[in-house]
Amino acid sequence: MEITIRKIQKSDNQLLATIIRSCFHDFNVATEGTVYVDPTTDDLYELFQKENSTLFVAESDGELCGCCGIFPTEGLPENCAELVKFYIGKDFRGKGLGKMLMEESIEFAKKSGYQSIYIESLPKFSTAVSIYEKQGFTYLEKPLGNSGHSGCNLWMIKHL
Repeated sequence: MEITIRKIQKSDNQLLATIIRSCFHDFNVATEGTVYVDPTTDDLYELFQKENSTLFVAESDGELCGCCGIFPTEGLPENCAELVKFYIGKDFRGKGLGKMLMEESIEFAKKSGYQSIYIESLPKFSTAVSIYEKQGFTYLEKPLGNSGHSGCNLWMIKHL
């Protein structure tokens, strides 16, 4: 399987929203207060036009596989960005795509001058959480910033 990592295009919006929401069903995760109900999930291309943000997309043979990005979430400490929209479609999990997307996102954060990266998640996304741990993220006792995702109850940070 040949994988291409690229930046989001406007034409990706609908498929990415579908991939993101399907992950909540696949892992039986509650959706209230999460990206699932966040209206920006349907307009990711527009969201990631913000300066010092990016959303990387993995593609295999023309098919979208997943995404991961960096976003300067309001209220975060200075020089800190949030790792966001880290979702892999069901048929593409366990193939190293998540690691590739995350490493591309971390590299973007470094080049953009960020000194730390923050993540919000849920324990049911245990595979993603284990990737965060392997990438050097450590646990926080409370959330940072104003993501608007009050349903998340796991917070981590990585210093670059």
